[in-house]
Amino acid sequence: MTRLENGQTFPTLTIDAVGGGTISLPGDLADSFGVVLIYRGSWCPYCNAQLAAFSRAADTFAELGIKVIAFSVDDEATSAAFVDKHHLAFPVGHSADAREIEPLLGSYVNDDPLYLQSTGFVLAPDSTVLTAVYSSGAIGRLVADDVAGLVRYAREHG
Repeated sequence: MTRLENGQTFPTLTIDAVGGGTISLPGDLADSFGVVLIYRGSWCPYCNAQLAAFSRAADTFAELGIKVIAFSVDDEATSAAFVDKHHLAFPVGHSADAREIEPLLGSYVNDDPLYLQSTGFVLAPDSTVLTAVYSSGAIGRLVADDVAGLVRYAREHG
């Protein structure tokens, strides 16, 4: 398994979206700074806190031109309830295939039960990775304020 490095182009990936349709990565983030958040599942308190924080940062992210997409292995009904609970305004994918994602993105996988560990990417407008954060357990993930700071820095020193 290879983890993505800064400067690499984010691979092509399609995930079913809550509410219908699909999320196409990195295409749906093209021409803007993007954040891809893989969360363990709606049951994870750390994931709940992370995605709620990214939702609260929506105004700041809009000002900075940052788009956010999140997904997990949770089924559609569970994911839809999660989106409603946290009033998430960014696209959320469901039913991700952990065994397909693992070799593409290098995410850590929990085997029993099967789910992806928290993984986060910040992408430049050209779909290259600015930073990747891989967690092998419950903690260690992107923070909304850090993402805003990184994008501000990239814009100023681009």
